[in-house]
Amino acid sequence: MARTIELQIDSQNWPISGDFRISRGSKTTAEVIVVTLKLGVYFGRGECVPYARYGETIDSVTEQIKSITSVLRAGLTREELQKSLPAGAARNAVDSAFWDLQAQQSGKPVWQLAGLLEPTTVITAITLSLGRPQQMAKAASMAKDYPLLKVKLAGDGSDPARVRAISVARPDAQLILDGNEGFDKQTLGELLRACKGMNIAAIEQPMPAGADGELAEINTDFVFCADESLHTSDDLLRIADMYQMINIKLDKTGGLTEALLLKAQAKQLGLKIMLGCMVATSLSMAPALLLANDADLVDLDGPLLLQSDREYGLQYQGANVLADPSKLWGFPNS
Repeated sequence: MARTIELQIDSQNWPISGDFRISRGSKTTAEVIVVTLKLGVYFGRGECVPYARYGETIDSVTEQIKSITSVLRAGLTREELQKSLPAGAARNAVDSAFWDLQAQQSGKPVWQLAGLLEPTTVITAITLSLGRPQQMAKAASMAKDYPLLKVKLAGDGSDPARVRAISVARPDAQLILDGNEGFDKQTLGELLRACKGMNIAAIEQPMPAGADGELAEINTDFVFCADESLHTSDDLLRIADMYQMINIKLDKTGGLTEALLLKAQAKQLGLKIMLGCMVATSLSMAPALLLANDADLVDLDGPLLLQSDREYGLQYQGANVLADPSKLWGFPNS
């Protein structure tokens, strides 16, 4: 009798160090869902973060995952999963669990199964939570081991002061300025003028998704990076005239499978690649790390923002994310 896949769903809370604040609000806990797929003696796991910005909650994502229970038992494959669930957190958790399960069954790491280069150590950004200019400058000074800082902004008129204070505190650092959709054309123009001559790697999603067409009219050398405006490869042609870079997050693409396609097609269009994450544990970061080798910017600091991480989590040495084989995800016997 053929074995069937068993599905297990667990919701978990991971306390954040301090208060993580962006333009849309703040939180003190990372709420994640862990999916485990069991097939005989083998099992694979995946983690996702439901995101209210996209109408997701722990309950709604859990129900999405439960909705495929019968087709999983009937032999649903990872490839078929792409049409069984929409892009988003639910599909990401299941997709990641499928990849991990394949690694256990095949005896090969996921990077080999996906036809990727072996992962190498990469440098990640560290995020500076939104605050007053001097608070953020102090946080930047404390992050002296990080050459790349992701700076949360608000579009409230105080952002030029925030960026100036951080640049004075850390003139050696590159900055990713993340607006989280908080700007209009006027406040963005003020920010661009204030940032002339500063070491700005990218300006991420300054204007709201769907109201960012004016970015195509702005004549600037700054690199605009699409986050909320881009989820999957289907969005690429729509945003290509407005942005020069995209932020790939597995909770948006619905997993590594679609992220691989998105990255390849974006490169064909000449777009630069940022690899991003939600605030989550290393179980969320491990699949994303496989895409980091040739990314232009890497922002996989999720576990660093938590009070603690999972056992066998990714190893961070300052800004370096090590790519050592882990018992956590993606390697045989993990």
